[in-house]
Amino acid sequence: MTTHFAELARQAAEDGVVSPQELLALRRQGWGDGAIHKDEAEALFALNNVLEERDSEWCDFFIEAIGEFVLNGTPPRLQCNDQEAEWLIAQVDHDGVVESMVELETLVRIVERAENVPTRLKNYLLEQVEREVLTGVGPTRCGGELSATHISSAECRILRRVIFSSGGYGPAAVSRFDAELLFRLKDATLEDENAAEWADLFVDGVANFLRGFTLDNAQLSHERKLELVKFVETESRGHAAFIGAMAKSRAGIGERVGWAIEHLQGTDGPQNDYSGDFAAGDAVTGDEQSWVDGQIDGDGQVDALEHRLIARLAEED
Repeated sequence: MTTHFAELARQAAEDGVVSPQELLALRRQGWGDGAIHKDEAEALFALNNVLEERDSEWCDFFIEAIGEFVLNGTPPRLQCNDQEAEWLIAQVDHDGVVESMVELETLVRIVERAENVPTRLKNYLLEQVEREVLTGVGPTRCGGELSATHISSAECRILRRVIFSSGGYGPAAVSRFDAELLFRLKDATLEDENAAEWADLFVDGVANFLRGFTLDNAQLSHERKLELVKFVETESRGHAAFIGAMAKSRAGIGERVGWAIEHLQGTDGPQNDYSGDFAAGDAVTGDEQSWVDGQIDGDGQVDALEHRLIARLAEED
């Protein structure tokens, strides 16, 4: 972090507001070398914590800068490792709560953009939304005040974005953790005036868990992505020599191609029987049936949303 960046952040923190001129200067300094570094990201969190007002320009910059550091600060790109996830949670959770909507949106955007994020980060994010629903207080509520709408439209949008995100359990795949969260929220808010989007979100999410499928190689792990990046870099450095060898020997070409095919077999490329995976995922297994029966029977009644879920599952048979 440059001395100028640190001074800009300190001055804005003292004022409690980031002026357009200060924001432009922070952008220029922060992106001066094309990257956001850890000390700069921490300075932005410290500044955000003391701001009295957060306009859209500040929020856009904060979300962009923190996302760039977390997802692209260390190789491979678009990956968030365990250490980065713990750092991010510590920055947001320094006082035990997500204080601002911009922090919540930063977490959501990272999970959306990432090829993969640790389960810990996704679960932490969903737990924050659940806490806000159950308490009625938090950045998703206007001014942090209690809301008559127990599950708000903002919370529905965030839940849908996170549950079906590319960086979560699987691209557009709902996990059992997600489905159980939806049931808990449903049970806690049956008598409340929820947002109109809530019913569709509940049915879509639970039905996806029961009737959807995930691929073992749908997401590259952090370690596997690093391996592939190193492999490509190594091969790129030998590219000129490889072309020269091809020009000299057809046998060399065959040998090289054969080696490449042998080397790449069994990697994370598409090796799936998609129709078979779809058919297997579409069938509700005995364990899944026992699980959903337990969720529905837990309170001794079948409520309106559970009737809609049962009807959806029957339609898809």
